[in-house]
Amino acid sequence: MKKQTIIIQLLVIIAIVVVGNILSNQLYLRLDFTEDKRYTLSDATREVLEDLEDVITVTAYFSEDLPPQLLSNRKDFEDMLIEYEQRSGGNVVYEFVNPNKDQTKEQEVQQKGIGPIMINVRENDRVEQMRAYMGAVLQMGDKKEIIPLIQPGAAMEYELTTSVKKLSISDKPKIALLQGHGEVGLSTIPQLRQQLNVLYNVENYTISEGEIIPSYYRAVIIAAPNDTIPQSHFNKLDNYLSSGGNIFVAYSNVQGDLQQGMLTTSPDIGLVKWLEDKGIKLGSDFVIDAECATITVTQRQGYFTINSQKEFPFFPRVTNFADHPMTKGLDELTFTFTSSVVPIANDSTVSISSIASTSANSGVERAPSYIDIQRRWTQNDFGMGVQSLAVAAEGVSQGFGKMVVVGNGDFFVNGEGQQARQVQSDHVNFASNAIDWLADDTGLIDLRTKGITSRPLESIEDSTKNVLKYSNVFAPILLLLIYAFIRKLRNQRKKQKWMQGNFE
Repeated sequence: MKKQTIIIQLLVIIAIVVVGNILSNQLYLRLDFTEDKRYTLSDATREVLEDLEDVITVTAYFSEDLPPQLLSNRKDFEDMLIEYEQRSGGNVVYEFVNPNKDQTKEQEVQQKGIGPIMINVRENDRVEQMRAYMGAVLQMGDKKEIIPLIQPGAAMEYELTTSVKKLSISDKPKIALLQGHGEVGLSTIPQLRQQLNVLYNVENYTISEGEIIPSYYRAVIIAAPNDTIPQSHFNKLDNYLSSGGNIFVAYSNVQGDLQQGMLTTSPDIGLVKWLEDKGIKLGSDFVIDAECATITVTQRQGYFTINSQKEFPFFPRVTNFADHPMTKGLDELTFTFTSSVVPIANDSTVSISSIASTSANSGVERAPSYIDIQRRWTQNDFGMGVQSLAVAAEGVSQGFGKMVVVGNGDFFVNGEGQQARQVQSDHVNFASNAIDWLADDTGLIDLRTKGITSRPLESIEDSTKNVLKYSNVFAPILLLLIYAFIRKLRNQRKKQKWMQGNFE
């Protein structure tokens, strides 16, 4: 009877395992225990997939025999495609192709815009190089989108969803990048342009005297102008705002030059007064912050040149954000030589709020002045408290327009030629989020900042640093001395017992 019971129990367990496997093949379930839910589809992705009306075919080109660390990337991408297929109601279909199986297939894949990457693999105790492919082609009708390299983590979802979004949008709204007053052009902002091109057509725009600013522009970007803006152009911008237009202004009212060591106020181009009429005041002093970025300082000591990192309060690290769609998911911005942006509106129909601010340990440095790299900053230099560095305004110009004003003009600018640089992802995301908010299209904000997490060390006082430093040095020694003292006492007690004839 006992043997029969065991057999029945084994059969029940086997049946449960078989049924579980069948259900797992039919139903897809992923448990995500990460803090930022990086393996869970964002609301933005779900919305994009649920709105799909046509079928998108995803052809994933992945090499076989990948090393384990890259093989997991293929598995993650396949899992994500399964979720996309389910969420889209079958409007996302996919297949995997191995480009390495023959030379003809490799050439075909490369012609589609997916190139190989060279990786090192170990075979027979030898390290060899392998041509690996990890890309995808998305197609809907005659339209195609290429993902040359599938990145792991949140970047994978962002690339896939934005590619789907590009294919599904039939008529993109337009964004104007204002020109004619020394502003930055499209060629100097490739990172921002690439992000905005998912949802919009961004183009350079110059105001014509005989025309109004077209209402089909969902937003106008005014980035780092340095020439005088005529009053007639401000009038056209006012008319654009009053008709429901939206404007993003990135402008610093101060100028700093590390090479020359000069701190000056920007020349009057008319923008400060125009913004003040809107209830937004740009400061004329440099904002400094104890929570700041570092710069590389080169010093000569004898025959040697030494590079060291030095905190530079003129480059505030901004981590104090308002609860706003524009700042959702942001961790840190660094504004170089920035001015404050303060709401001063008295009109009850206009709502202006700060969206990014300094830390509580901030101050100002008046211009003109000189930069002293070796200056010893004290707490007295940072007595201004929290200062606003960016604002969002609603109800501007008769209650119809929206504006975003940032007290720094180049935080998202890459530059050109030898001056080109890579911009921090949070900088580009902040500018993109601002345009999305102005254009009433905040769908990709959650996805854009998903998985981007900066965890800087908490700032501590110098006295606390000294306590921790000396504790690390002397605490182990003290513990050893205490242990040695206790051990010596125990040995002395044992010795006394033995001398007294007590051998327990």
